[in-house]
Amino acid sequence: MEELITLIKYAFLGALQGFTEPIPISSSGHLVLAQELFGISISENDFSFEVLMNFASLLAVVLIYRKDLIRLMENGRKYVTKRDSVYKNDFMFIVYLIIGTIPAGVVGLLFEDRISATFRGIAPIGVALLVTGLALWLIRNLKGRKSDRNLTIRDALIVGCAQAIALIPGISRSGATIVAAMGIGMKRETALRYSFLLYIPVSLGTILIKINDIDFGDLLIPYIIAFILSLIFSYFSLKWFMGIMERGNLKYFAYYCFAIGCLILFIT
Repeated sequence: MEELITLIKYAFLGALQGFTEPIPISSSGHLVLAQELFGISISENDFSFEVLMNFASLLAVVLIYRKDLIRLMENGRKYVTKRDSVYKNDFMFIVYLIIGTIPAGVVGLLFEDRISATFRGIAPIGVALLVTGLALWLIRNLKGRKSDRNLTIRDALIVGCAQAIALIPGISRSGATIVAAMGIGMKRETALRYSFLLYIPVSLGTILIKINDIDFGDLLIPYIIAFILSLIFSYFSLKWFMGIMERGNLKYFAYYCFAIGCLILFIT
């Protein structure tokens, strides 16, 4: 019976993380809320669980944006080898992704433990969700004019800094980067693509840094179930979110963040 409960617990957390990772409501915040509000706790190997779920979401993003990734890699290589201006835009997009990765990488390496300790508990998550909701509300009607061809180093740094801010639990990574991207004039499609392609190097870097610390212990089966569910839910959640972005309905995520943020502060 205990093994079944453990399996259900990890399956629920895997599905929750997968569903909330792509959409702007903070997956890390919801995992903490689930554990605090519903009395769900995971083992001392929770660090390994976090890395594994992150990898599942990463795979979902790669699957959805695989054509963009293949095109960028091929055209980037062609620009380096042939110096043909036809491929310059894709090469520069890769450069902007690298630049945008730097702020979160630096802040994460230097201050991640301090940030986690400072914003521990569910009350800070409630405040962070309210901040996320306000940011989403402010840019809800923006459409933007900048496409992939119009991006600059300044744009990459601004969005990259927004991604670094999302290290605070309750601040959505996708929300922060999309808000920043749309705030500086990117089209919705460009903001969405840049945000999730920017997720790939940061996520991959985190996995590579922490991979030696992964320890499944006696939870191999629950981890596998959680991984599969996280991958599936991440994939379909991102597909769903892409449709919402296309229709410009970010205000509904703002309403959700306001409601959950207020509820958290009310009960704490």
